[in-house]
Order: sequence, then structure tokens, then C-alpha cells
Amino acid sequence: MTLRRLWIGLLILAVLTPLGLWLPERMGAGDAWGEWSAEEVGRQLGQVPAGMARLAERWHAPVPDYAPAGWETRPLSYLSVAYIGSALLGIAVCAGLAWALGRWLSRKEDPGVT
Repeated sequence: MTLRRLWIGLLILAVLTPLGLWLPERMGAGDAWGEWSAEEVGRQLGQVPAGMARLAERWHAPVPDYAPAGWETRPLSYLSVAYIGSALLGIAVCAGLAWALGRWLSRKEDPGVT
């Protein structure tokens, strides 16, 4: 029963992720805290930290802006679907990694294997 509640809670959170798009737009807020580009950090601080500038060119998010490329101009309804899909993908990846790690850590060693 507890595991079922966990999955239901995660599903509810995934469905609520479009609030991250809707609320800042309605409230006139900027980007989400910590999701700034190197250029935005440069505007805020007056300079881009050297490490951030160096790594900004090397690291690219697997799904930038949580949506397929070219969806930046789509309506909020499309972006909401993309946010929910990204949330479900993230939940699946984390759950799969946790399951695999749990299996690996709980395996019983065979005394005959060296």
C-alpha cells in the first residue's frame, strides 16, 4: 500500500509540473531559480564565473527546456504536455536506476565464486 501511495504521489507531482510554466507567466516572474544561462548569470553578476563559462559549452541538457527542439513558440498547452512527459521520463529513469542499484547491492554472493 505504501508503494502504491508513492507512485500516486509521483504521478500527481508529474501532472502538476506545468505550474512551473503557468505561475511565472501569470506572476511576471523570470526564469526558475538556478536555471539561468551563462548569459543571464553574466547580466546578474556583471561577469560569468570562469568555470561556468568553460563548462557551459561542454554540457548541453538532454532535453533543453523540457520539450522537443522547436517547441519554444508552441502554446502553453503543448508545453504542458512536454513538461509532464519530461517529469514521467525523469521518474522512470530515477526509479530504474534505484531498482538496479537495489538489485546490485542486495545480490547474494555465491561462496564458490572467486
